[in-house]
Amino acid sequence: MALAAFLPSWLYSSTAVAERERSHYNQRCWHPVAARSALESGQVLAIELLGQPVLLTRPAAKPQAPPATPDGDNPPPRAFLNRCPHRGVALLESGTAAQSCRRLICPYHGWSYGLNGQLLAAAREGEFLEPFNRDDWPLQELACRELGPLIWVALGPNPLPLERQLDLVLDEAGELFAEPRQLLAREQRGLACNWKIAHDNTLDDYHVAIAHPTTLHREQGPVRLYRHALSPHGTLLATPLPPGGEGNASGTFFTFGLAPWTHLLLWPDRRLALISFLPGAALDRCTMEVWLFGPPELAESASSWMAVMQGFLEEDRHLVESAQRGYASGLSPGPAHRLEQRILQWQALYRRLLDLEHWQPPAESAPHVTIRPPRAATAPSPC
Repeated sequence: MALAAFLPSWLYSSTAVAERERSHYNQRCWHPVAARSALESGQVLAIELLGQPVLLTRPAAKPQAPPATPDGDNPPPRAFLNRCPHRGVALLESGTAAQSCRRLICPYHGWSYGLNGQLLAAAREGEFLEPFNRDDWPLQELACRELGPLIWVALGPNPLPLERQLDLVLDEAGELFAEPRQLLAREQRGLACNWKIAHDNTLDDYHVAIAHPTTLHREQGPVRLYRHALSPHGTLLATPLPPGGEGNASGTFFTFGLAPWTHLLLWPDRRLALISFLPGAALDRCTMEVWLFGPPELAESASSWMAVMQGFLEEDRHLVESAQRGYASGLSPGPAHRLEQRILQWQALYRRLLDLEHWQPPAESAPHVTIRPPRAATAPSPC
């Protein structure tokens, strides 16, 4: 049996691989794009997702209609590409908070749309050179779901089922994940490394006691108490949180690794942290996003909580940027440790979603290389 092996380093610096990630990986996954509480009924929110302008809407419920959601508060959100089908101009500028509106009006030619994406009217509608039917010109819709405290969007036409992507979260901590929360803080930082290096590092339980002795290691506790779980699409490190720990709540501290580049941390006191590593325009750059959720009573302590999070993430920044230089020098990664199984699990999923076994990269990307997946006892079943 072949030994389990890490991905070869050239996969972290190949433009052909990055393009294949965009076509075979990013579009198969769901992406957390906004807090569920950030979008009320009758509101619209413009965001950017992997370079694509996206509109999130929550159409107002019809009068006297039955509740559209189990809690009866809000109808489900919708997601559309933020571009008018006529000439492609954005209907709303991104970077602002959600706003209430009854219709979206294109600033270029005045076409107006309802929050359900249907064209309501076009300026001088009777003067088109060909027969014009409003039903032929809706906004292009994207898959959109709510789960936990988040709104999720998929860019591709055939994403993984969201419940499958979050299988371990729902199996291990489903009730805790579903607890009501609000977004308390959100920060972004640039990292000088490929997103896969940062994602690998956050799945790496081998380094925590060594690299974070006074920060994350104290939160996660002794290595001998680590419990791991693997599924086809996720990984888990679970550790007991002693009474009197952070947040004064005992129970289990969950650290989930999720596709495509996301990490979900759950505390028994209902705190939730989301860490994502978004690909950058350059292969040796990525953006780290940190979102903190919790009950409203924790709002006053959000800044100190973010400072704690950024403390160990800054320790990691030095490591991943150094690893980027090592990988760029042509490193052949060494043997995998049992505390690095979560990295191997994610890399097996990455290989499958990119179908690397049946893809021969261009010669300039990896001369004389044929990609074959390693055989490993912990490899999850096919998608």
